[in-house]
Amino acid sequence: MHAKLDLPPLDSVLGSASAVAAGRLAGDGPAGRLPLTADMLREEPSGNLFGLTQNVGMGWSPASLGGPQYVIVSTHGGLRGEDGSPVALGYHTGHWEIGLLVRAAAETLRAAGAIPFAAYCSDPCDGRTQGTTGMFDSLPYRNDAAVVMRRLIRSLPTASGVMGVATCDKGLPATMLALAGCRDLPGVIVPGGVTLPAVGSEDAGTVQSLGARFARDLVSLDYAATMGCRACGSAGGGCQFLGTAATSQVVAEALGLALPHSALAPSGEPAWLELGHRSALALLRLHSLTIPIKRILTQHAVENAMLVHAAFGGSTNLVLHIPAIAHAAGLRPPIVDDWIRVNRATPRLVDALPNGPRGHPTVQVFMAGGVPEVMLHLRRMGLLHGEVLTATGDTLDTTLDWWATSDRRREARARLAAGAAVAPDDVIMGPDAARRAGLTSTVVFPVGNLAPEGAVIKATALDPSVVGDDQVYRHRGPARVFVDERDAIRAVKGATERPIRPGDVIVLIGTGPSGTGMQETAQITTALRYLPWGKQVALLTDGRFSGFSSGACVGHIGPEALHGGPIGRLRDDDLIEIVIDRSTLMGSVDLVGAAGQPLDAAGCAALLAQRSPHAGLAPHPALPADTRLWAALQRVSGGTWAGCVYDVDRIVAALEAGLNLSKEVE
Repeated sequence: MHAKLDLPPLDSVLGSASAVAAGRLAGDGPAGRLPLTADMLREEPSGNLFGLTQNVGMGWSPASLGGPQYVIVSTHGGLRGEDGSPVALGYHTGHWEIGLLVRAAAETLRAAGAIPFAAYCSDPCDGRTQGTTGMFDSLPYRNDAAVVMRRLIRSLPTASGVMGVATCDKGLPATMLALAGCRDLPGVIVPGGVTLPAVGSEDAGTVQSLGARFARDLVSLDYAATMGCRACGSAGGGCQFLGTAATSQVVAEALGLALPHSALAPSGEPAWLELGHRSALALLRLHSLTIPIKRILTQHAVENAMLVHAAFGGSTNLVLHIPAIAHAAGLRPPIVDDWIRVNRATPRLVDALPNGPRGHPTVQVFMAGGVPEVMLHLRRMGLLHGEVLTATGDTLDTTLDWWATSDRRREARARLAAGAAVAPDDVIMGPDAARRAGLTSTVVFPVGNLAPEGAVIKATALDPSVVGDDQVYRHRGPARVFVDERDAIRAVKGATERPIRPGDVIVLIGTGPSGTGMQETAQITTALRYLPWGKQVALLTDGRFSGFSSGACVGHIGPEALHGGPIGRLRDDDLIEIVIDRSTLMGSVDLVGAAGQPLDAAGCAALLAQRSPHAGLAPHPALPADTRLWAALQRVSGGTWAGCVYDVDRIVAALEAGLNLSKEVE
């Protein structure tokens, strides 16, 4: 796949004599004096004093050391030249441009007399790792990055506040987790925005199905090469659809951590470029008003975020991230009953990719009014907690009152109508219009003899043609069981003796936390979305899905197969029945027969009880030791439905119990 480069000569690797001969052996220290006092020398920790020495050592003026200090932590990746061209690539567009936001924020803080510090913990790209072993590090990265970011923030103990700048699937949840865990500081999140759609091209989600479509003779090689090249209409921002990256931005704003009308801004454009400056001013305001994160990130703020998630039709991955954010903030994490209650309260109000019916790109959602526009509808429905504080320092009600009559709202919506010939109210609808358009509630949590601990499906993304007039999706078909995602995608592409056919139920097991780090299976779901018969195929897994996934995809099935889940006892041609009621938000996932023959409930229960796990079921041989440790720690802490967090008290208790038991055995 990659061309081999010429072998560099060894002499150029070993180094030159002239370089060491020309180097200095001493240098002049910074001129001036530190603003020390006798009390500082007597009372301050030595680290605080040495910090001043380090500040001037890096070039800061000794005369400007008295201002408050703020940490800007970001997921910036790559190295850009002065003209923006790549010197070293980032992993994805989502972190490629956010250094511009960091710079703008830092310049604003410095101009106000403060001292900004910038720290970085970059993030991977879930799209880049789809179908590879790189995906085994995706969800564990979120926890590790949050730990690293919190350590970086705490390592500047003189900080007066913190700003987090991030964009994508795991980097932004990690940043929210980090700030939630530093709740005594004022803090602001700056969402990294979205990529512009490219004129005359497929979007960044659709192109991920090119391999499957080519394998099924639906596109030519030339078409695939051209569309794959053109998908990104700008160099920065998260993907153009309402996947996990965009949904995380929406949630950051809905929690009150990000400024109003900041989520989903088009990267590199004026409305995006101003975010660094605006957010820095907001951080200064929060500090002056003595409003720490814990006064913004409250139980009511978490419920607001869940409501906005439902109204947007957001990624099911936030079922993992929102409880984790609540846990980090010391709040009660939402449970399944909370999600059901919230989703019953509101239908989806936003028509965005990948949900449809038209599927507007995220930049159009932003121009239609974004999060504050959706919140206006939710407030009229009597659902929002308007008394919560936001990153502005004011209440949410005050912010929404401003938005309703603001020039910004009027200009954004007018620009969408004039520039894209799209009516804003066709993108973000009121509840009555949404119901008339067939938009239903976002998530359903099916249970059944294959999912006794639960599962999740984004029911709003089911293709309308496979849903009955009673708003119930029903599917009964033969199981096609796979223990390796690579074998499953080959069957979808038709490259196996028994390819996937309409009516099949793909069962992908061993992909939960202990098998693969709970990998995403987006290459399969994306392929099914864009194959003509894909809507006739269902997918069950103990893994998870990309936020771009749509269709009859049931994930997070618990218990995971490697920990005794009945899904791990399925065999090819078992008869599976899936029922999803989009009106009542009830659903079931059941084994209803074997070898193509129906069985009653008792017979299915007996069959599952007596069967051994699938012969091929095992952790993936390439599963990193780091991820094995993550899987064990999050399992002790409550597992997937608790947000895959680290609950230190539960972990310590489990370790102590194990140590005591081992002593008794000895």
